[in-house]
Amino acid sequence: MADQSTLLLIADIAGYTRFMKFHNASLAHAQEIVGRLLETVIDAAAPALRLAKLEGDAAFFYMPVPKSGVVDPALIAGHAAAIYRAFHARAADLRVNTLCPCDGCQQAGNLKIKLVGHVGGVAMQKVKQLTELAGVDVIVVHRMLKNNVPVPEYLLMTKPVHAMLASPLRERAAALDLELDDFGTTPAYYLDLAECTDALPPPRKMSPVRRLARHLSLGLRTLPYELGLRKSCVGFRNVPDA
Repeated sequence: MADQSTLLLIADIAGYTRFMKFHNASLAHAQEIVGRLLETVIDAAAPALRLAKLEGDAAFFYMPVPKSGVVDPALIAGHAAAIYRAFHARAADLRVNTLCPCDGCQQAGNLKIKLVGHVGGVAMQKVKQLTELAGVDVIVVHRMLKNNVPVPEYLLMTKPVHAMLASPLRERAAALDLELDDFGTTPAYYLDLAECTDALPPPRKMSPVRRLARHLSLGLRTLPYELGLRKSCVGFRNVPDA
């Protein structure tokens, strides 16, 4: 398998664990909420960014870099903004239209989205219908999730991704040295997504009938977890290791 230059992006839902209560109903509903938010993130990333896999409360995307090495300068920033806006619109909708008093449902609007991006050589292998990504740079982008970025929601990127941004966003990005396990100091840059994205309109409240229908549908989907027939799995992340 030959290495191919590839843009790697992870969209990570943050703030979810703090709101978990260790009882079945809240855990099951929190899993459902995170699932809906991940679906929204995946839709917002398409079609340019392809989903490699889901990793608990994160989605791992990739996009092969053209042989010319030239990527549309608006692509990365545009998709980052689209993911941010779609995520918060969906989270706000879930919050204002819920009839459920559990902690997971009530705190949906407090969840955050963080993006980390890197470009490097990746080996791709087809396994049935899945594309498995391997290589040192896959490890690097996952290690970037552990960082000291001083804002709650951001696009954190290494130098090659930063170079792909168009002005003036490239100039607005703040420099930050990352200390990555096994890789040492890695120069990086970050953008505050809240400052770089237009304000969202207020969420629209559904009719009482539609809110009730959504609530009943949620109850039916989560009933197997509440009864202990299935186990909740959100929060587990399978991170590549060296």
